[in-house]
Order: sequence, then C-alpha cells, then structure tokens
Amino acid sequence: MTVEVRPATAERWDDLRAVLQPKKSAHTCWCMAWRLTTGDYGRMSADERGAHLRSLVESADPPPGVLGYVDGEVAGWCNVAPRKHLDRLASSKTITPVDEVPVWSVTCFVVRKDFRGKGVATALLEGAVEHARAHGAPAVEGYPVDPEGDRVNPTLAYVGTMEMFERAGFRRVKRTEAKSDKRHRWVLRRDLV
Repeated sequence: MTVEVRPATAERWDDLRAVLQPKKSAHTCWCMAWRLTTGDYGRMSADERGAHLRSLVESADPPPGVLGYVDGEVAGWCNVAPRKHLDRLASSKTITPVDEVPVWSVTCFVVRKDFRGKGVATALLEGAVEHARAHGAPAVEGYPVDPEGDRVNPTLAYVGTMEMFERAGFRRVKRTEAKSDKRHRWVLRRDLV
C-alpha cells in the first residue's frame, strides 16, 4: 500500500476534519492539547479548539501538520511543528528541552480505523520529517511512551511507538517519566543537518 503524505493546508480542511472529528463530539481534542497551555485547552470547547486549528491550517506558514492519503482517501494525520510553537510542550516540566537546538516536534498521530495496522503512521512520520526538513528544521523529536516490553496502552498510542521512531532513524536522547501512568517517556531525535 502506498501512502501519499501532504501538508495540511486550507484546501484540505475537510480531510483533516474527517480524521480528527469523524463524528461531532464535545470531547474532540483537535490536536490542540500540545499547542495550547493546559489552562487554555481546558477553557476551550471542542468547537473552539476546532476553530483554532482551522485558523492555523488557513494561516500558518508552515502548515501545522501533514495528512496521509491512500488511493486518494484521507487515512491519517500527524501533528508536527517547531517545539516553540507548542505551548504546553514548551512549558513542560516533564519533557524538557535537551539542548538549544530549535527542534521540531511530532506530538500526535491519528489514523482512521479502516487504515490502522497498514503502515500509515510510519508513512506519516516520514512525511512529518520531510515537512520539517523542507522548512529548515535542524532536527525532529518525538516523545513516545516506553511500554517496557508490554503493549502500548491504546489511550497513549497517539504519540507513536518507540519501535516506529527508531525504525525511522530516531535515536534515544533522554528518558523522562510520564505523569499519566508513571511509564517512562523518551525524547527521541533525528538530526537533519
């Protein structure tokens, strides 16, 4: 199966909406959890988060992520941006910067149900790296949870897996502890220059 990865631009808004909110829900994250402060995220409704993402898609240069397509049908999304543009990540006490390199961060994958288990997330990761490279990123980081030999809890799988990042040429840089379930998280990095 071939996955074509494209930037999430204004003309692809309906595709992005199909991935992130296939059914209207008051709980849709809209991939804003890392882009907003915790307080701002909590104060916003799902509709407000969706409107915020739409404004980013319509005005941000570069676009705030990439979409994957299989045979012309949208299959998934990957949130990727300069770390400094991700408010919650930039202020995180758990996932702190490794150094002063202005890295880009891959924080989220969403793959539509019918396309799961078919390599879409892996293709999205490669597309995210190329998107970052095309916009001058010196390095890209990801922050997957380390399952420590177990399966990844499905509620945490949105960050990608250690194995997927390592297969894509990312290296372990720093271990940290995720507060959500006390499993370890790793900062994985792929240098681009």
